[in-house]
Amino acid sequence: MNIPVAPSLHVNHLSVKFGAVQALSSVTLTAPPGEVTAVIGANGAGKSTMMRTIAGLVRPELGDVKYGEIQLTGKSPEEIVQSGISLVPEGRSTIAELSVEENLLLGALRRSSDRRQLLLDEVYALFPILGERNHQRADTLSGGERQQLAIGRALMGDPRVLLLDEPSLGLAPLIVQQILELVRDLALTRRLAVLLVEQNAVTALRIANTAVVLHLGKVVMTGPAAEIGADEQLRHAYLGY
Repeated sequence: MNIPVAPSLHVNHLSVKFGAVQALSSVTLTAPPGEVTAVIGANGAGKSTMMRTIAGLVRPELGDVKYGEIQLTGKSPEEIVQSGISLVPEGRSTIAELSVEENLLLGALRRSSDRRQLLLDEVYALFPILGERNHQRADTLSGGERQQLAIGRALMGDPRVLLLDEPSLGLAPLIVQQILELVRDLALTRRLAVLLVEQNAVTALRIANTAVVLHLGKVVMTGPAAEIGADEQLRHAYLGY
């Protein structure tokens, strides 16, 4: 039996301008299924702008985004989610007043009740602490638990592409390592295309297959994560370590 090959996410010559500020300039990259593609760079490099543009929250000046042959540019954020793309935005963005389970179910509003329950069971298996605290309000969770909740809610949309914007922000190093190792395992086992934006380049390069270095809105290097991590001149010039 032939198993269909999942498509890649393609960002093609993407340019974004805010007034006189050129936030992105002809950014091109590919995030293939089953792999983690890390986008790294200093603050102000354009990383979050790129993720918000892919998710349909920002309209590009030029260029486009495709998932396989599906044109995403021009679609609403809701349509992009329905196309299989889920964003975990910077800051985790869970709804404090809702319970853990209510937050998770928000990610599966368009799924059948049977499918919602199956996805919920899968998320609780991935993140047992969420199952233990499913009736607690989201604002009672620790930072690491809220990040698990944010990722879990994105997975409730049954995505084929997972966009992670600064998942390590404000978390202890051990928690960051655990979460990113889980992300790498998700990419492998579920054939997800994971696009990971991280300011913590050392951590991102450890779990990524491919790295893209952004500097002032431009791609300055793309290659195997291990090679970019070993390039001392590049690290000093663009990554600050």
